[in-house]
Amino acid sequence: MADINIRPLADRVIVEPAAAETVTASGLIIPDTAQEKPQRGKVVAVGAGKKDEPMTVKEGDLVLYGKYSGTELKYEGRDLMIMRESDILAII
Repeated sequence: MADINIRPLADRVIVEPAAAETVTASGLIIPDTAQEKPQRGKVVAVGAGKKDEPMTVKEGDLVLYGKYSGTELKYEGRDLMIMRESDILAII
């Protein structure tokens, strides 16, 4: 995992989404226009948390998040998402 120079504030985390599926289980190739937005990824940076709420996730965790959670951003050629910890549904 490469170091990232972004430090999220408060209860926010930066997640690198997993690659979208390009082939189905039966071997059919999915075109780019029909691929679904991934709903899992790897946490690459974590904020300090709020005053009475420590952070549950840590760097390197694989997480599931809501389909429309967070804000997409492109940083140093990487596709990333920044979201609140409460947008994360589960740690895998």
